[in-house]
Amino acid sequence: MSTLKRTVNILLPASVALAPLVALGIGINAIRIPETPALPSELQRKIIVFEKDTSGAERNAILGTLAEKRIKRLHRAIDADVLENLNASDIAALKRNPKVVRVDDDVTVFALRKPGGDPVSAAAQVLPWGIDRIDAELVWPTGNTANPIKVGVIDTGISLTHPDLAANIKGGYNAIRPWKNANDDNGHGSHVAGIIAAVNNSSGVVGAAHQADLYAIKVLNAGGSGYLSDVIEGIEWSIANGMRVTNMSLGTTADIESMHEAVRRANAAGIVQVAAAGNSGGAVIYPAAYPEVIAVSATDSNNVIASWSSRGPEVDLAAPGVSIYSTYKGTGYKTLSGTSMASPHVAAAAALLLNDPIGSNDTNGSGGWDPDEIQTRLQSTATDLGAGGFDPLYGWGLINAWAAVQ
Repeated sequence: MSTLKRTVNILLPASVALAPLVALGIGINAIRIPETPALPSELQRKIIVFEKDTSGAERNAILGTLAEKRIKRLHRAIDADVLENLNASDIAALKRNPKVVRVDDDVTVFALRKPGGDPVSAAAQVLPWGIDRIDAELVWPTGNTANPIKVGVIDTGISLTHPDLAANIKGGYNAIRPWKNANDDNGHGSHVAGIIAAVNNSSGVVGAAHQADLYAIKVLNAGGSGYLSDVIEGIEWSIANGMRVTNMSLGTTADIESMHEAVRRANAAGIVQVAAAGNSGGAVIYPAAYPEVIAVSATDSNNVIASWSSRGPEVDLAAPGVSIYSTYKGTGYKTLSGTSMASPHVAAAAALLLNDPIGSNDTNGSGGWDPDEIQTRLQSTATDLGAGGFDPLYGWGLINAWAAVQ
């Protein structure tokens, strides 16, 4: 259960935090060979958090001329405005206002995948080894293909015209440029989406929940990085549009209260949140480290944790994350590794479970699944790996979709 995981504020060195952490965690190799520089104005962007239900007019009055520096307004996951190019005196003045709860850094968040893998064209459909390993394909003959569970992929977007994804894409949002669609210009989000819900057809791959409703929530740019406030806006959109599951194959070493507040509100809204633990081989990153989020470590085809997979008391479950073949940007496919690839296996299993009657798992008598009940069921039916019971490498074990729905 989420209460078994405690948040610890153990941050990696600043040089690591600003490196382009490639691989849905924080890959050691990627730290040495940066691919994506941090966004240049990171230290100048701030999230100004107001008292709950502070109106727009009140916010404008508080900000005064600083309102001209506003980038966006957040109001569902947190009550905040995002401003850029603030100086020290601006920040000090805002902090003195009794209506301002805090001023948070709008840090950079990275899509974290390990380097390597050339895009390939479609071939006859295969069942990827990870989908097979979690026994998702055993669930489908029962009639459960996760249709119509809404799954939000909070990432670089999804390739909207990919023949192995398009039929399952039901909508989306671009938090970076709201006037544009959420098409994937990086490839990472499309890879994640394919693990969850690639279409069961004659080519490419098939996802673990292959009839789930996919929603492309673009919060990261073509280089695979973005601002925390855009991720928060993606969470807001998920709440407003009734997502049942969100997958966040992204992260930062920084523990920012605005992010945790958004995660708590999504949890209260009934959203099952799944995130990559990280790829540093060290501490679990955020948002995976938050107790309301299911943190996922990565295993290989021998059911052994990847050397680079993050670990610690926050890890809840393990899933396949090494050499995972899935959809990519455009109409292509690619093999990638990372806890980024592990997380969507768990998100897909959660979607399948949400589509199953709750029965005796209804511990609070609500008549339907809530996030804690989903997490408890997934953990209690996982295949135990490593030390008996819970351990900091595999959490409660390898996700098993078939056992979960029994």
